[in-house]
Amino acid sequence: MENRQTISYVANRLKAAGLRPVNRFGQNFLVDLNLIELIARSADLGPRDVVLEVGTGTGSLTAKMAKRAAQVVTVEIDENLAELARQEFATLPNVTLLQTDALKNKNTLHPEVVRVVQEKLAAAGPQARLKLVANLPYNVATPIISNILLFDPVPERIVVTIQRELAERIIAAPSTKDYSALSIWVQTLAHPRIVRVLPPSVFWPRPKVHSAILQIDPSDELRRRVHDLDFYHRTVRALYFHRRKFLRSVVVSAMKERLDKATVDQLLDELGMGATTRAEELSVEQTIELIERLRQATAA
Repeated sequence: MENRQTISYVANRLKAAGLRPVNRFGQNFLVDLNLIELIARSADLGPRDVVLEVGTGTGSLTAKMAKRAAQVVTVEIDENLAELARQEFATLPNVTLLQTDALKNKNTLHPEVVRVVQEKLAAAGPQARLKLVANLPYNVATPIISNILLFDPVPERIVVTIQRELAERIIAAPSTKDYSALSIWVQTLAHPRIVRVLPPSVFWPRPKVHSAILQIDPSDELRRRVHDLDFYHRTVRALYFHRRKFLRSVVVSAMKERLDKATVDQLLDELGMGATTRAEELSVEQTIELIERLRQATAA
């Protein structure tokens, strides 16, 4: 059932400030208070946690997290919404609001965001834990999730609301239609799971698609399987750009000018990856092994 009182409250707040949702910023406000509580609860926030939130919105989730965490760094690209939220957080000393784009580009978090988060972590002491918790704007969800896994330090937990289609891609298994470079990248480094699928009716304005609360738990044990994260990240994207093509041709193209075809053939043969093997058929473990062998071969 719609939480009409909350929808009315959010709509009236924006109207009173002369604002309306901005499509280009992917603004769809989560207006079900029970689901906002579920996101905060899934994040398992405590007094050691420094939280990064991308997409402050009207601040409902921000305020709830501020009661549980040591610090909340919340990022809002919309100048008008940021000003509205800044008034709301005036009495919350552990909330830092940044009015900026969370991304410098699709492959890099904004340096100001990185600087402030690292400052808050340092101030919180050696036991501090970073967490990303957000109702992510749809248009930045993929780069935010991809890049935060390269953050130093790695978040202990990620809980985000994203499009259901994207959540299903992240948890997808080999040889399924949703299996992709993003599936491989996240599953290489973390354990992802869908907490709850959300209908359009719990947002205002209503999106045209279903959403999902996704929980991602990064793992040091999983991470140790990869010797060079930058090389791995680049190569995964190259291999899965044409995931339905035969693996040999994809690897030859990705390693062009670094490995000759004979070397690629020998390497794939040693790994038991035959002429008809496709990238989309490889498990995470097989992908890790393949890319590490490619790294070693290019370094030789």
